[in-house]
Amino acid sequence: MKRANRFNSLLSACTVAGAIALSGMILWQGNAWALGGEAAAVTLPAPTIDEPANASHSETAIFAGGCFWGVQGVFQHVKGVTGAVSGYAGGAAKTANYDNVSTGMTGHAESVAVTFDPTQVSYGALLQIFFSVVHDPTELNRQGPDSGTQYRSAIFPQSAAQQRIASAYLAQLQASRSFERPLMTRIESNAHFYSAEAYHQNFLTDHPDAPYIRINDLPKIKQLEQRFPTRYRPQPVLVNVNAR
Repeated sequence: MKRANRFNSLLSACTVAGAIALSGMILWQGNAWALGGEAAAVTLPAPTIDEPANASHSETAIFAGGCFWGVQGVFQHVKGVTGAVSGYAGGAAKTANYDNVSTGMTGHAESVAVTFDPTQVSYGALLQIFFSVVHDPTELNRQGPDSGTQYRSAIFPQSAAQQRIASAYLAQLQASRSFERPLMTRIESNAHFYSAEAYHQNFLTDHPDAPYIRINDLPKIKQLEQRFPTRYRPQPVLVNVNAR
């Protein structure tokens, strides 16, 4: 369900904490803590299988872990990441827009395409951050206050090597019982990515005082800094929305 409609439908149960007008869209922010706050970060081992060092300075990974505002915001603060774009993956091009994806009927997940320099940060390191800080991989079709298949935990490998590394890391985490509950993360083959609307880009950076961001997403940035101090950078790499 769309965040805007979902919070409006729950006004009898929670108080409206604020509203933001963006591109003609009103995003009502309710008391998110009444519906679930940020996921607690966990300390996880690094992948035992990772990509070998090579001469390439650009690679792309696609992750889905709930609302793309927070997923994008975390990866924008990772050293070696050269770009992180909010968008949609898992469905068809004709339904790759916020109104359609928000129905939960398109097959799309809110996703982030992360472009990175593998000589500075590996795909395996991004996976470790994804599972440790970005989201709760034990949640099925939801994250925090958001529910629906569009908020599922998913990885969309862009190569056979990424497929192998992601599958191995999932098996490694399951075998080590790093989480108290089973992992719900899916590795999906429909890897085509569609950029989201401009008003979704850089949302965490542009709207740090929005109640949804303060409660659900800003703590993840602090967790990234605390748990991965050598990979954290204070200044995020932002999307140039004027160039899109």
